[in-house]
Amino acid sequence: MKASSRFGDDVKRSVSNLWDATYEAKSVDQRSWSQDVAIDSLFYVESIRLATNAAVIDIGGGSSSFVDELLARSFTDLTVLDISRSAIEEARDRVGDGQVKWLLEDITTWTPIRKYSLWHDRAVFHFLVHRYQQLDYVKKAALAVIPGGHVLLATFAPSGPDECSGLAVRRWSVHELEELFSKDFKCVTSAQIDHVTPWGSVQPFTWVLLEHRTV
Repeated sequence: MKASSRFGDDVKRSVSNLWDATYEAKSVDQRSWSQDVAIDSLFYVESIRLATNAAVIDIGGGSSSFVDELLARSFTDLTVLDISRSAIEEARDRVGDGQVKWLLEDITTWTPIRKYSLWHDRAVFHFLVHRYQQLDYVKKAALAVIPGGHVLLATFAPSGPDECSGLAVRRWSVHELEELFSKDFKCVTSAQIDHVTPWGSVQPFTWVLLEHRTV
């Protein structure tokens, strides 16, 4: 095995272990990203009138209730990807195995093998601080999303935090995200939305709904 490969595996394990430890050490109301209801995500899902048999993948879904809420709305083709085994097990214990495909993967090394109508990412992309990671992410989304399908992306806004759970983040404006994804996607709508943590702190997020170009 090459040294560079071993180094990459070590980094992946380190990040995975960090998130496992975070999920195991903190209850739901101690996690800054927690929401009782994924109201903003659901608003955008409803805005594109997504069919309930459409394939949806939640990137970095962790233990989020987003998948529960889609199940409650009769969605039938759901995938949750996360780097943390603890997060996935928490969500799986809650909703079960039968209706959701669970992927224990690192988005920086995972390769999509099927197509989705909606790629949902609330608060993973801003952890990709290197340009090569960002460009690779865009390529993966373009590969995985059907023509006319959508990417719903939420990142820390320019006035948001500069780190989360001890990790550095890259904050994004609407314009920066539009430019980064412009080769393969067009922006349908965007907004800055404040997330209020369980203890009342405000974190500004940039939201973009992107449509995969058909030509």
